Amino acid sequence: MRNRLCFLMLTLILIGALAAGILIGRYPLSFHALGAMMAGHGATETRAVLLYARLPRLIGALVVGAALSVSGSAFQAVFRNPLVSPDLLGVLSGAAFGAALAILLHGSSAVVGFSAFAGGCCAVACGFGIARLVGREGILPLLLGGLISAALFTSFLSLLKYVADPFDQLPAIIYWLLGSLARTQWAQLAWVAPLCVLGMALLWLGSRALDALVLSDDEARSLGLPVGVMRLVVLALATSLGALTVSMAGIIGWVGLIVPHMARLIIGPGHRRMLPFAALMGAAGLMLADTAARSLTASEIPLGMMTELFGALGFIVVLRHLRREGQL
Repeated sequence: MRNRLCFLMLTLILIGALAAGILIGRYPLSFHALGAMMAGHGATETRAVLLYARLPRLIGALVVGAALSVSGSAFQAVFRNPLVSPDLLGVLSGAAFGAALAILLHGSSAVVGFSAFAGGCCAVACGFGIARLVGREGILPLLLGGLISAALFTSFLSLLKYVADPFDQLPAIIYWLLGSLARTQWAQLAWVAPLCVLGMALLWLGSRALDALVLSDDEARSLGLPVGVMRLVVLALATSLGALTVSMAGIIGWVGLIVPHMARLIIGPGHRRMLPFAALMGAAGLMLADTAARSLTASEIPLGMMTELFGALGFIVVLRHLRREGQL
């Protein structure tokens, strides 16, 4: 009963966040204007603002927030650590390098998005390759491989920023790294959203595998589970989700770290319930953050800066909880 009530309240918050995102902004809309538009005789400006500015951003925020939260939940299960986030294996560094390279080569927004996705996947593949060189299974080789890969692609990114045109290309790279949904378009959503939904669905179907990965490797093997294969499959899906979100919105920090932990506190550690709850919480939170980012000031605040601010405050709550549980 308690879990159902939590889901109901979170669904209402999500609906409220969607309504606020539609109505609030520098061009405020009203229910009367929306009703007139649906009846077929609304103002052209209302239709343009809703269909080409706000709805793509809101759906993008919903997809990105949900995907980052589910991806972070999977990473925390695999590494058995509530302080792990989706950028652990270098996906953000690789995606940032891919996007910066496309901007340097004067690529379109679609090319930048695809290059970011490819760069994130390449960085994680590099981390896996480095881990294989160690020659043993386990979490520690993956962690070390991810750290080395992240450092490598961060250095590549710094090199690209050094050679970029400081009046044109460098500001574009910096703006992309700050994270934003301002350029979200229906064409981009048409291929990113289905892939994110597919990845989240596959992780949810593997909830029992995630529950098993929280156990030690020996305990999981005693249940007859192929721990190494399960870990690689889960990390591949979670990494793909992270790379997809970066390809659409740039680097959005803290969501994949804070939201899974808060969802676990509210709904419990079982991933079959926790993953949908974390997805709803991440979607609602990022929609509210994006609405605030474009409404609080005359010029839009980068979304990544908003999530950094709220994430830092939420992290204080996480640390207090971990200290009470004796994990710090």
